[in-house]
Amino acid sequence: VYLPVWTYDAATTTRYSGERGEHYNETESYSVTEKGSAVKKTRQVRKTRWRPASGTVSRAFDDVLVAGSASVPAKLLDALAPWDLGALVAHAEEYLAGFRTESYSVGLEAGFEAAKKKMEPLIDESIRRDIGGDEQRIGGKDTRYDGVTFKHILLPVWICAYRLHDKTYRIVVNARTGKVTGERPVSWAKVVMLVLGIIATIAVLVSVFGG
Repeated sequence: VYLPVWTYDAATTTRYSGERGEHYNETESYSVTEKGSAVKKTRQVRKTRWRPASGTVSRAFDDVLVAGSASVPAKLLDALAPWDLGALVAHAEEYLAGFRTESYSVGLEAGFEAAKKKMEPLIDESIRRDIGGDEQRIGGKDTRYDGVTFKHILLPVWICAYRLHDKTYRIVVNARTGKVTGERPVSWAKVVMLVLGIIATIAVLVSVFGG
């Protein structure tokens, strides 16, 4: 089946405020009991000094993909990446002969909102890099999107679906590259048994070797 997909390009500029954390060590005293007597000792404790930070970062995005229909979950479509988008050609009916083609159910504006959510973690990554230090906190941010362009494309996917205990599971294949991903059932009873088996094995080892 050919799946409808939006692709978005944008140049983003983000003003942010936050905090930069820098680690330092302090010597801390504590008491322990050894051979019935209290003994004072010291240890190094890591702490973090926070300072305000603010600035502006820019990041360009090219071909952010957003599914145009809900027939294949977005996480499965994302897992089929990368796509050979350099091989895209203009639409022609003869390319689709003998195959199913889905219609768009996600509008252009709704698709762009989904694209923004995909861009956000990467923008945050740029902000954290700009803040620097050992740790970063992002307090607020405001992003401007310039030069926004889009394409609506059709991507070829082989789809297999099966039902088990009244639930549908899908296997999908990138028909351009052959990459495969999908869903599978999980037996929680077997997972619990496995965890209990591991715990029992650890308990036996501890009893035998004394920890």
